[in-house]
Amino acid sequence: MKVILRKDVEKLGKARDLLDVSEGHARNYLLPKNLAYIATPGNIKKLEDEKHREETAKERELQAVHDLKTKMEGVSCTVVRKSEQENRLYGSVLAPDIAEALVAKGFEVDKKQVELIEPIREFGIYTVPVRLGPDIVAQVKVWVVKE
Repeated sequence: MKVILRKDVEKLGKARDLLDVSEGHARNYLLPKNLAYIATPGNIKKLEDEKHREETAKERELQAVHDLKTKMEGVSCTVVRKSEQENRLYGSVLAPDIAEALVAKGFEVDKKQVELIEPIREFGIYTVPVRLGPDIVAQVKVWVVKE
């Protein structure tokens, strides 16, 4: 009997999987516990439409993130700090400072997205990675200048 899972079922499949299971397993376990429903042609069509809609939405979201990456890499942000010595900062520039500078430029960035390996302690121009998605990292140019 063909069924479509409503929820993830351990050792069987994930939600919205189309499976062929024994009639006894379907009638005695999956259907009474509301874990699956019978795969009629109408239900299969509805499932395919849902999957197609989700794929389209994911593609749109991925394209938006890539566009954001392109915009972000085209912008440089400036962080102003006091100087302690000739080329040394008073304090250091951290991820929240860079995130704040990017927010001032109009980007929605959280400090956790800024992947600063170590604090910036000298004036200059730095390239800082900002994680926008699982595999998408924008390289942002950061200028650290004297006050």
